[in-house]
Amino acid sequence: MRSKRHLERHLVSRIGWLRAAVLGANDGIVSTASLIVGVAAAAPDRYAILVAGVAALLAGALSMAAGEYVSVSSQADTERADLDRERTELAEMPEMELEELSQIYISRGVEEKLARDVAAQMMAHDALEAHARDELGITSHLAARPVQAGITSALTFAVGAAAPLLVALLAPTAMVIPAVFIASLLCLALLGALGARTGGAGIGRAVMRVVFWGAVAMAVTAGVGALFGTTPG
Repeated sequence: MRSKRHLERHLVSRIGWLRAAVLGANDGIVSTASLIVGVAAAAPDRYAILVAGVAALLAGALSMAAGEYVSVSSQADTERADLDRERTELAEMPEMELEELSQIYISRGVEEKLARDVAAQMMAHDALEAHARDELGITSHLAARPVQAGITSALTFAVGAAAPLLVALLAPTAMVIPAVFIASLLCLALLGALGARTGGAGIGRAVMRVVFWGAVAMAVTAGVGALFGTTPG
């Protein structure tokens, strides 16, 4: 009887790029919209508003790319160091490493003899992979990918930031604040729903979370802009 391959695809495989994409787009919408609203509240001048929005888009995208790359690179360096140390221990102390892997399986509820047999077979197949997964928690799905994270964050930030910037460009100057506020909240709600659906999570809570904090950020910056702004005479 021909065996069937297990073709089920798990959502955890998306976690690397999904995290960077959601973070980038969310930050792009919130930070750019907040800056536009703050500037508009301080001085309702279309040129100043658009300059602030473009500057926020460019600076934010570059900052997200650099920050995400550096952050995930640090994670990748740590993973490599752990794997190098594990590789050395496997070469110098294979019996101790076999016992260590056996104890991991035993602690998870596997009967002792079976755990030792499984550990021996796993190490015979690929010792480093077995220890990376079961001892260190490093898998191909969750491994750090700095370049992917940096590029994804920059692109999604720029896409997110473009939404409030476009609204500010098209709306009458007197309507910039409410137009950007409403459009940004709608974009945040859509982003939250898409992110939750892609990741297999509940949509309602994700939408409420991003909309609430986005509204808070824009309200605060609008208040600061109104407090310290000037009214043309």
